[in-house]
Amino acid sequence: MAKNNKNKAPEAVSLITLVDKTSPISERYRTIRTNIQFASSTNHQIKTLVITSSGPGEGKSTTAANLAVVFANSGQRVLLVDADMRKPTVHKTFLLSNSVGLSNVLGTELNFNEAVQPSAVPNLYVMTSGPKAQNPSELLGSIRTDKLMQELRENYDFIIFDMPPVVAVTDAQIVASKVDGTMLVVRENVTRKDSLQKARELLTMVNANVLGAVFNGSTDENDQGYYYYGTGE
Repeated sequence: MAKNNKNKAPEAVSLITLVDKTSPISERYRTIRTNIQFASSTNHQIKTLVITSSGPGEGKSTTAANLAVVFANSGQRVLLVDADMRKPTVHKTFLLSNSVGLSNVLGTELNFNEAVQPSAVPNLYVMTSGPKAQNPSELLGSIRTDKLMQELRENYDFIIFDMPPVVAVTDAQIVASKVDGTMLVVRENVTRKDSLQKARELLTMVNANVLGAVFNGSTDENDQGYYYYGTGE
């Protein structure tokens, strides 16, 4: 595994599930975890999950990181993959090196174990995006990605992929077609209705299993992080 400074704990305020486990928002994330677990069935287990949004600034990376924390807190062995190789943030959130990551694994023969770093959260591991790639979509659509998916499923209980916005580039579509479930993040006063509709259409085109949406940024404190399940209605 890649090395990291184990003495450093995450300090990003976005990790509310780590900073304040008793807050209403942390409880919302635990509710999302429960809903995802109940969405699993004998014939379709939710083990790999894409987190994306229709556009930038809607909180998809914050959602991915906090969900990873609450899944790890439940005792599962969790891997958070920063698959946003265009504007990565996960390494900053968890104070990790980004010298080796997903782009290395997909673009070379590097073993995935060499690109995984332990975080300061028990049971939570991180694969950062790695050095900037010139062709993220091609890398994600390669046979190498299919192989990586299988390897990760065999080594972790739950894998979360933080993807770029689905309307902007094809990356999220590509990976959403390969995973068990996809969730859209929506932010009040930021997400446009037409963009959200376009995002749903793009995911439907690749037969993505859209589980629902996370609505955040509400001016009502009680509604922050509220999870709307079943957006396919």
